Amino acid sequence: MDSITQAALGAAVGGVVLGRRLGRKAVLIGALLGTLPDLDVALDYGDAIANVTEHRGFSHSLFVLTGLATLLALSCKRFAPARDISLLHWWGFFTLCLITHPLLDALTTYGTQLFWPLDMLPAAWPIIFIIDPVYTLALLIGLGIALASKRVRKYCAWGLMASSLYLMLAAGAKWNVEQRLAPALAAQGLSQAPVLIQPTPFNILLWRATVVNEDRYYESLISVLDAPRLPQLEALWRNAGLEEHALAGALGQRLAWFSGPFLRYDVRLLNGRQTLIATDIRLGFPGFHPFSFTLATLEDGRWVPVATSEAVESPRGISLATLSRLAERATGNVTALCASDFVASHWRVERFTYRC
Repeated sequence: MDSITQAALGAAVGGVVLGRRLGRKAVLIGALLGTLPDLDVALDYGDAIANVTEHRGFSHSLFVLTGLATLLALSCKRFAPARDISLLHWWGFFTLCLITHPLLDALTTYGTQLFWPLDMLPAAWPIIFIIDPVYTLALLIGLGIALASKRVRKYCAWGLMASSLYLMLAAGAKWNVEQRLAPALAAQGLSQAPVLIQPTPFNILLWRATVVNEDRYYESLISVLDAPRLPQLEALWRNAGLEEHALAGALGQRLAWFSGPFLRYDVRLLNGRQTLIATDIRLGFPGFHPFSFTLATLEDGRWVPVATSEAVESPRGISLATLSRLAERATGNVTALCASDFVASHWRVERFTYRC
């Protein structure tokens, strides 16, 4: 999630745990702790793929953060002026302010390496977009009233309850979309294919489903306000024939570990060389994916893995007009936008049974 949301979450948690004893100081300290794990963005691992895949790593580990919270609690118990606060209260304060950050990140598409350094996939249960104004406002309103009224604990708790209720609604919306999508997948023989369902930007009404099946992947936009109908599945090409060459090197393997099967492969002319590029198709939309990386170059008729990967910028961004159509599609207007509307004209798209 964005830094403002994480700071607001940490502040609200801090206000609930120690607001009665520390007052506004608990909110301020909680806000600082809530943003602390994201300081890893300042680290440069020397490679574009490493910078993306190592983010939300050690600094988001429940093991690391719990250990840090223990050290902070022992220090405060020994040196802080507030002697009447028990070690257990200090520990709960620091632990909850810190670990709620990665737990919230785990509810977004890219997830979090909660159990670093164990060799486990990032934990990801996507029910909220990385920026969601409703969730953030619920926290900020509670904090604003808490600071203005000086009833810190009460209104921080109200903000946390409201934002948590929103997450519950998001989980319910995703379940609804899963039930709508299942018959469409069955009709196309895709019931066993890898599928990712996630909210579209800034809301929990409109959801994007991505399904991978060998050389094709399928896109669908589904709103919880849609009338009863089978969702449309639109197919695009992954160029899976390039996958073996793309994943031959260590960087390709690392990206595959991070993205799973949700990768598309393309060849572009970069710096005078034919370059093999992998695009993570999870975040964004077809034609607007922000994360693409160089993996190999064509030398003497064969693909050679690169030693250092570079990020490749998306050819264009999402316009305000497109966001407006997304909002209209979220209300249940199925003609407002199709997944293929995002696709550059030279990409191949296949229409199936369901009309947009």
